[in-house]
Amino acid sequence: MSNRIGPPKFAWMDKRLQQWDDVQLKRQLRPVQADGMTVIGEDGKPRINFGSNDYLGLAAENYSDSVATSASTDADMPDEASSGEDHSVDSSIRTTLRKGSGSSQLVCGYTEQHARFAAELAAWEQTEAVALYSSGYAACSGVVSALARRGDLILSDAFNHASLIDGCRLSKAERFVYPHCDVAAVAALLQHHRKRFQNVWIITDSVFSMDGDIAPLSDLVDLAIRFDATMIVDEAHATGVLGNDGSGACKALGVKEMVDIRIGTLSKAFGVQGGFVAGPQVVIDYLLNTSRPLIYSTSPSPLTIQIAAQHLHEIQTNAARRYRLAEVSRRLRSKLQAANLLSTLFTALESRIPIHPIRIGSAEKTIAIANQLWDRGFYVPAIRPPTVPEGTSRLRISLSAAHTDSQIDALADELQSLLG
Repeated sequence: MSNRIGPPKFAWMDKRLQQWDDVQLKRQLRPVQADGMTVIGEDGKPRINFGSNDYLGLAAENYSDSVATSASTDADMPDEASSGEDHSVDSSIRTTLRKGSGSSQLVCGYTEQHARFAAELAAWEQTEAVALYSSGYAACSGVVSALARRGDLILSDAFNHASLIDGCRLSKAERFVYPHCDVAAVAALLQHHRKRFQNVWIITDSVFSMDGDIAPLSDLVDLAIRFDATMIVDEAHATGVLGNDGSGACKALGVKEMVDIRIGTLSKAFGVQGGFVAGPQVVIDYLLNTSRPLIYSTSPSPLTIQIAAQHLHEIQTNAARRYRLAEVSRRLRSKLQAANLLSTLFTALESRIPIHPIRIGSAEKTIAIANQLWDRGFYVPAIRPPTVPEGTSRLRISLSAAHTDSQIDALADELQSLLG
């Protein structure tokens, strides 16, 4: 039951919250403490964390001594004006030590450190340039809303992330939402509508966050070439996970050079926070002048960027994390399929993806099972509408290279006990 008491003018909010609560759709925060792949609830009991997007286990680690030392040195440095002593340091080091950027990128929040990291990302992405955003959500919504203009057409997958959907809604382009991964529907829309529009944008996630499947990127690229359309692909759940260099599904499927605009996040495999878009220099320059989330948001902190740069190096040079993630993903998927808990068939590439949904159906039953798992020492989030369609509420298991085989096996056994 709702326990809010507020001004009468907000009574409609309380009523709506109560309606959501009655059907198990009301969201609320649950404070936890995280330590590696363990979360500790308010009751002080540890649970194995199967809800995090920390795919490579980088967020679960303490950041390196060099970064920690830099941060603490900066925090402990006496104020020069008050002490009368000269504590001046080299300006590049001073930039490294800054904990906050202090401004948007177009004012004074874009440091040499940001520029170096953007250049490193561009080289990794094999593209001309990269723009940094404060979050993956800001990147997706900001890129789509800026590039798709009046007189353009957007074709967007029905299961795209909310950030892409909001970008489509904010743009002035006409839009069609095509059935999930339906190449024939995209082809028909292009055949029927292409000549009416100046630009056509085919927008899709590469790996879909709630189902763990991969978009038919090769077929979509073929259509984009045939109909002179431009693809925008959100690689949030593939960055650091797929491809022989970890740069994503476009790389893994051999279409990277044909996808002009690719969006990534720093909050999943990278283990920090932020987003980026990779593309031709002219596209990045245009976004710097038109993308409102980029222009009007405070720049990601230099400390975050420094850690992200270290993690990029780790992703590029240490494939063992990626292999381990694929190993635990296959291990759990095999056990769930053997227990008839997964009905979807996956390709060999999809078997490497750490997202494992178990569809339950009703929100009430899904919540009940998630609570049972919580009581038994496992945190597996319950995903309900509007995040997923009505009648498809699910447990969403998210794996990490930091999970152990015994943790995977224990979860599989518990799920079979509850659902088998």
